[in-house]
Amino acid sequence: METDALVETLQDAGLSPYQANAYVALLELGVASATEVAEASDVPAPRIYDVLSSLEGDGYIETYEQDTLRARAHSPTDVLEDLRERSDRFERAADEVEDRWEQPELEGNEASIVSRFRTVLERAETFIDEAAHQVLLSTTVEHFRRLRPSLVAAYNRGVSVRVSLHTEREGNTDSLPTVDGVATEVRHRPLPAPFLALADRRRACFAHHPETYDQYGVLISDRTHTFVFYWYFLTSLWEQWETVYDDQTDGFPVEYMDIRSCARDLSALDLSTHDARLQVEGYDVDTGNQRELVGTVEGIRSPVSVGPDTHVVDLVGQVTLDVRVEEELIPVGGWGALIEDIEATRLTLLSVDPEPSAGWSQLRRDRGND
Repeated sequence: METDALVETLQDAGLSPYQANAYVALLELGVASATEVAEASDVPAPRIYDVLSSLEGDGYIETYEQDTLRARAHSPTDVLEDLRERSDRFERAADEVEDRWEQPELEGNEASIVSRFRTVLERAETFIDEAAHQVLLSTTVEHFRRLRPSLVAAYNRGVSVRVSLHTEREGNTDSLPTVDGVATEVRHRPLPAPFLALADRRRACFAHHPETYDQYGVLISDRTHTFVFYWYFLTSLWEQWETVYDDQTDGFPVEYMDIRSCARDLSALDLSTHDARLQVEGYDVDTGNQRELVGTVEGIRSPVSVGPDTHVVDLVGQVTLDVRVEEELIPVGGWGALIEDIEATRLTLLSVDPEPSAGWSQLRRDRGND
């Protein structure tokens, strides 16, 4: 480091310009009289005595009388320790500034752009920890392991957890981690994919695959934008990939993450001769209050024909299940329901009477491996 740069750095560390110049000059001179220090440092002669006295008071030098006032620099141990401590504080301050800039609090309807994946991962962890109904996750095996404790906790408190694990093209299911007790359902995508976490239809975290050209992340606390990411998850990261784990055994109950997949399964039944008992958890569309009901599905309404072979993408419009509870027929919709009475957050088919044929169960299993 050149002399001018060293002087400037010492000033940043708290020395005055005269102090910094005098101290650097004394380091080079070793032992010198006050006059020699003044000449070497360009400190005015009338000021040099005060400057040396202040440096001595701060522990940088010591002075002594020998015909005239002389000075020498102390061992730099204390000075170096002070400088390094200041450096550490600056480094910590820099990290704190970066963290505060990249971790805005998401209040209300907000979306934020961040530059570090670490921020996206940390916020995803928080969203999963706070989830009450549903978590949808697209991630690598490495980041799945990082989020595993949060996923286990969510699963244990009854949250529906569905994970799309993506690996490289040569990846196979043998390399996948154990997921029993971690997720409701897991699918394997043997292709790189973005990181995506959605919680309770209101929060989302997204980041590009690390090998892509543009690197940034998106944090969202907004139902509308989260809905867009949900459809991306459903169509690109979920529907067509192989199911490698499902905690639901053959028979009932059967839990659905989306009203469209539920309607598709129910369409294989003759609802006029089969009593399909459905449990609905969700919100009252008018009041926003939580609602839960159990009833019999009497009909499926949609602008397009719903059948066992219908792809979920074909059902992007209205899908309504008419559920009879005693004498009342209640229309149930999915995410973003407007014309129905209830927006369902979880649908569980409790039973079908009479029991459907074995072909219906096989159809459901095969569809998970489309």
